[in-house]
Amino acid sequence: MKILVTGGGGFIGSQLVEILLAEGHTPIILDNFSNGREENVPSGVKIYRENLLSDKVEKIFEKEKPDIVMHLAAQVSVAKSLENPAEDAAVNVLGTVKLLEYSTRYGVKKFIFSSSSAVYGYTNEVINEESPTSPISFYGTSKLVSETYIKLFNKLYKLPYTILRYANVYGPRQRSDGEGGVISIFIEQLLNIETPIIFGDGNQTRDFVYVEDVARANLLAIANADNQVINIGTNTQTTVNLLYTLLSNQLHSSQKPNYEAKREGDILHSHLSNSKALHYLKWEPQYDLNSGLENTVEYFKRKMENDE
Repeated sequence: MKILVTGGGGFIGSQLVEILLAEGHTPIILDNFSNGREENVPSGVKIYRENLLSDKVEKIFEKEKPDIVMHLAAQVSVAKSLENPAEDAAVNVLGTVKLLEYSTRYGVKKFIFSSSSAVYGYTNEVINEESPTSPISFYGTSKLVSETYIKLFNKLYKLPYTILRYANVYGPRQRSDGEGGVISIFIEQLLNIETPIIFGDGNQTRDFVYVEDVARANLLAIANADNQVINIGTNTQTTVNLLYTLLSNQLHSSQKPNYEAKREGDILHSHLSNSKALHYLKWEPQYDLNSGLENTVEYFKRKMENDE
């Protein structure tokens, strides 16, 4: 199948492109490379270097007529969404709506959307897909509004979809320049013998899911889980303090972190049930946190060596 991957040069998107190639699909990348990197893209894959909001995007649909759209491109920073909610909405909501319009117009068979656990907001419970949605950031709001548009396009125009709500994704290629996940930030700081910062008391929890598992969920969604909203997480939670200890042990570091005030828009706890993913996608994580962290640490070590 011909599959348009928005954000295909990014952390998750580029690893999804590799899996699609291995499975015999023909991925096409739409990415402005504001976050992604061209070196992440396997050789021979067609790239359109465009902004989601560009009028040229329709020409890509008209020319390529993709079978599937996998929409990963987004403004992903909670902090930036609070600083500039209009830009966040423009990229995440309007960008999604334009893709939905083109998908309907040019005969796309399915729209697979990368959403986020940020749509849920505060909760101390294990989160399933029926849990209340009450975002506490504009980023979470823009993802939830995009989900609403996707469901309406299905209702009005019969465009099939799968919405995947990711837990905290980590792994090789994740950026650590201030807006990356906490794991990549901690690893680079510890490798550079810098003092990491933990926001809050460190007892906040996250459901950390390895990037390769997330990419595989997207692959499985091509033929499964039509018109479903599905959590992609590990059904476990880990405190940031424990995460820091695990990384310190792997890197043989005795560096102590500094603690600062919690950040606005950050949820306290995240623990996603993945029973629906198992039922509809036959998906469950293949990597536990220790093995995923080992792979991620090795990647950043090699990257540091190559940069020297």
